Amino acid sequence: MSLAPVSALPAAPADERPALRLVPDGSEARGFALYVGLDEAKARAAGVDLPVLVEALRALTAELVPSAETYAAVALAPAGAGGRDVDIVRRALADRVPAGTPATGTRPRRTGLTLDLGRKKLRIDGETAPLTYREFELLQFLVLREGRTVTRGEIIGALWSDTEQDVPNERTIDVHVRRLRAKLGEYGEIVRTVRGGGYRFDRHADVVIRYGEGPSPDRF
Repeated sequence: MSLAPVSALPAAPADERPALRLVPDGSEARGFALYVGLDEAKARAAGVDLPVLVEALRALTAELVPSAETYAAVALAPAGAGGRDVDIVRRALADRVPAGTPATGTRPRRTGLTLDLGRKKLRIDGETAPLTYREFELLQFLVLREGRTVTRGEIIGALWSDTEQDVPNERTIDVHVRRLRAKLGEYGEIVRTVRGGGYRFDRHADVVIRYGEGPSPDRF
């Protein structure tokens, strides 16, 4: 991999450059983070190894600003975990607040998702998620079949009885899943769509499942 020399980068005269303000008054920028969503297989397919890419970016930074300090970290996830690569990186690296860091009040601290099947509760970043009864049953049904693709027909047969008046069709299940994902927020990718198959629950590192005691809470 080769890097373009600094001289090849066009630069406008100082008096012609627009004045940019990246931070509000009373604060100062101390650096930035660039999240790169790229797994090892994709990097190799592009003809580069991840360590080489990381070092190339650090070298470019040092070339442009020799006094800059850099720190590189690799985001890890369980093998086979679903979701977008860049979302995994953000959760694993960027959105983790180190212990002892003062709260700024600009956004809640990310603490992960905790699903308590025994108490029928879902907490997202420490806050109780406002799931409806049906949304919780849908999430629970997928969680108890972790890693297995569940068809829309299976979901209908398990969560709706024949005597109910509002038994959905398969298209309606997609609507229920969209509403569930919306309430899961940035954790929505734990409910993964399997094209031509249905849906699957993929657990991530920041997802905790509490099964409780007694018989399975699932419905059959």
